[in-house]
Amino acid sequence: MIVVDSLKILIAEDVESNFLYLNAVLSKIKADIVWAKNGREAVELFKEHQDFDLILMDLQMPEMNGYEATRHIKSMNPAIPVIAQTAFAMAEDRAKALDAGCDDYLAKPIRSKDLLNLVEKFMHV
Repeated sequence: MIVVDSLKILIAEDVESNFLYLNAVLSKIKADIVWAKNGREAVELFKEHQDFDLILMDLQMPEMNGYEATRHIKSMNPAIPVIAQTAFAMAEDRAKALDAGCDDYLAKPIRSKDLLNLVEKFMHV
């Protein structure tokens, strides 16, 4: 099991039950989790606190979608890993997420093992 004390993850997710699931899975690695309830909030939180190690970005959110939020965040820090998460799992959705700057993609429902494997891949832990 991965244990990282200093890993800080921003979860951009408008559905509370989805956030709670992701938070529960990531609690296994003892990461510090911050929740943004929409894309605009994710961008604002990133502007204020650029010490995030990883972002989980829901693509379908109110106020600002995950594609636009990812573009804003990547313009501030192109090196920050952003993992798209969406219920839309068509090939063109994956391509659209990667075109927006996402580094990888998870289709919902997200399996805990897949999420932890991606975090490990990007955090090199």
